[in-house]
Amino acid sequence: MDRTFVMIKPDGVARGLTGAIISRLEKKGLKLVAARLVCVTETQVMDQYREHAGKPFFPSLKSYVMSGPCMPMVWEGRNAVAVVRHLIGATNPAEAAPGTIRGDLGLDTGRNLVHASDSPESAAREIGIHFTEKDLVEYRRVEEPVLYEWTE
Repeated sequence: MDRTFVMIKPDGVARGLTGAIISRLEKKGLKLVAARLVCVTETQVMDQYREHAGKPFFPSLKSYVMSGPCMPMVWEGRNAVAVVRHLIGATNPAEAAPGTIRGDLGLDTGRNLVHASDSPESAAREIGIHFTEKDLVEYRRVEEPVLYEWTE
């Protein structure tokens, strides 16, 4: 199975949407394998958003992500990165499709509730910023046999 990194940002936590966001990912069939509620450090923000350093919006992004608790998580499932990106919707909630997390729950690009990895490589890097291999749990969801056509 593939893994991806998702982080509920301070606005999602402050608005009490952590349960709703987690529920959408679980209902899709993805498996939560790590999660914690934390205030991320400047080093973690710099590492996680390194591709945005130097862009005009970066200081605001950095300040915002460090402004309150976040919930970093690791999710597992077939094509996890693409599935999660589809579920969360476009970066700008005004352009995100109805039925997506951002389309249904967000209003502003600067407060778009959730971060999700954009590639398997980014997922591996971002997971490593927030979790160790020891933090990731292994288990089988009871519905896995009906979620996947196993081709081995």
